[in-house]
Amino acid sequence: MTSTFTCILLFLASATAVWAQQCRLIAHNDLASAPTQTSGSGGGSPASISATATGAQPSASASTNASSFNYGTDVIRGVNLGGWFVLEPWITPSIFENTNNTDIVDEYTFGQLLDADYASSVLEQHWNTWITEDDLKAINAAGLNHVRIPIGYWSVPITSADTNYSTDVSPYVTGAWPYILRALNWANENSVHVILDLHGAPASQNGFDNSGQRGSADWANNSTNIERTLDIIRFIAGKVGGMVNVIELLNEPAGWVSDIGSAIGPYWKDGYSVVRNVTGMENQVMIGDAFLGVDDWQNFLLPPEGEDVIMDYHQYQVFNYDQLELSQDQHINYTCQINATLAPYAKSNLRTITGEWSNAITDCAKWLNGRNVGARWDGTYTSGQQTFGSCDGMTGNFSTFSTDYKTFLRKYWEAQVAIGESVQGWIFWTWKAENADEWSYQRGLEGGWIPQDPTDRMYPDICSS
Repeated sequence: MTSTFTCILLFLASATAVWAQQCRLIAHNDLASAPTQTSGSGGGSPASISATATGAQPSASASTNASSFNYGTDVIRGVNLGGWFVLEPWITPSIFENTNNTDIVDEYTFGQLLDADYASSVLEQHWNTWITEDDLKAINAAGLNHVRIPIGYWSVPITSADTNYSTDVSPYVTGAWPYILRALNWANENSVHVILDLHGAPASQNGFDNSGQRGSADWANNSTNIERTLDIIRFIAGKVGGMVNVIELLNEPAGWVSDIGSAIGPYWKDGYSVVRNVTGMENQVMIGDAFLGVDDWQNFLLPPEGEDVIMDYHQYQVFNYDQLELSQDQHINYTCQINATLAPYAKSNLRTITGEWSNAITDCAKWLNGRNVGARWDGTYTSGQQTFGSCDGMTGNFSTFSTDYKTFLRKYWEAQVAIGESVQGWIFWTWKAENADEWSYQRGLEGGWIPQDPTDRMYPDICSS
């Protein structure tokens, strides 16, 4: 990227005016006289964020930041800002518990089953406080150079002027866009590059709560969902392409579902073209393997058809019984063996990153498998299946973690970083969680199993032995 922008946020005195949903983005050329907001580390009050001024204008300091990263040469080291603009019950269980309604299991039902004013007030408070500028400062201080920011389609204020398809996002709560813009500002101001990731698409691309809607993956059942998603990508590229380095076209589409499996390749190509038509070569474009493995994407979007395309590969070792039964050493060996697949692919195909991974080796984090769903590890997921032990000391506050466990967490972190750095880099999931420290980069830094400098190695040959 050769240039970038700083967004403009106008202050409104009325909180009611702040959250008006019919607002229109101000075109770039209408912003020359708009006042610039100075971000405070505390985030400011919700009433100081305006949904009526969501365009951008050039910033010299931001331009220097964006042009300083050489994709394909420099190593991406980053962290996901999960649970911020797409709720996940395991990341912020308190938000769900406070509803006193066990039928609220995702962001869709949060909007559907709660009083609208209450739901909006809860989410506005969450958007304003879950991540602040202090977090971006801490991320930069920890030697990380990227954040990946997941957003839902319902937070993108597309209008009928931007699409021939529906703009209705009900029952989702809208209003996050100004906070997203503020997040992009904070990142630019603190020399952290941004991957903006469309994490939830209309009708859900995977049926997981992390898409916004748990249940069926119906995104590809209706071609208008796909066309609508492309218009959302077009809108994102047009409005904030200059504020981000990478646009990720869609997170974790369920390639094992036949209609999604057949639709996702054409969608990647069409989405790539959309971004290129809007921003030229300003942005890297990120796609994913759709759970099919990177080898399913041999010779895909290579030059001259595609330029500056990144493959996003996710790897967790906690959602299948055969992975949970691995010993600690076997988890490390399993990780190291991934290199045999990723490195050759990245060398002969697309630049590749491990865009999601964690320190977890159990599924013990409360509601990791969904609200009201237990863990495979201790047998609370379903009866009659193999169990592996107690969840005590495996999740929650790291004060309960043994010295041996924390030593392993350091080794496991280093092994996964080694694999990420054998290709083009890595993005840890996630920066923070209310009560699952094995998933938190922030708490790993505090607990000592993640180093303050990500290039620091206690076990430099962990994948060589």
